[in-house]
Amino acid sequence: MPDPIPALADGEALVASFTGSRETYIKEHVMLAAIGSVGAVLVLMAMGNAHAWTGVVGAVFAIAIRGFYVASEQIGMTWQLTDRRLITPAGIGIPRSEIDKVRTIFSAAQVVTRKGEKYMIKYQADPGQVAATIMGKG
Repeated sequence: MPDPIPALADGEALVASFTGSRETYIKEHVMLAAIGSVGAVLVLMAMGNAHAWTGVVGAVFAIAIRGFYVASEQIGMTWQLTDRRLITPAGIGIPRSEIDKVRTIFSAAQVVTRKGEKYMIKYQADPGQVAATIMGKG
């Protein structure tokens, strides 16, 4: 795993850091479990299953297990924004001049480059503020 503090170039200044929010992560997984429960029950009902309620149990269990195993990895990802570039958790530097737009999708900020590359900064408490900060408006 890369060092959470990036090696900055001479004269480069750190503007902001974005790390996933545990509360947002949990809220999003509760929402996924609810949506999954409804979907599973509907599928089981459409199949004529007399025990459609088991779809709720299965969906909640599946999302809870996934959430537990992936939490530390997802929440621990830190993105660094400098006056020159956005640095991914993998250490990839995206020049700010190459960032075309930043969209919000649920609790994520999606960074789109001029070449069309897309990066997701997930589980942000305020993805709109993250987008504004990256675009220099926040």
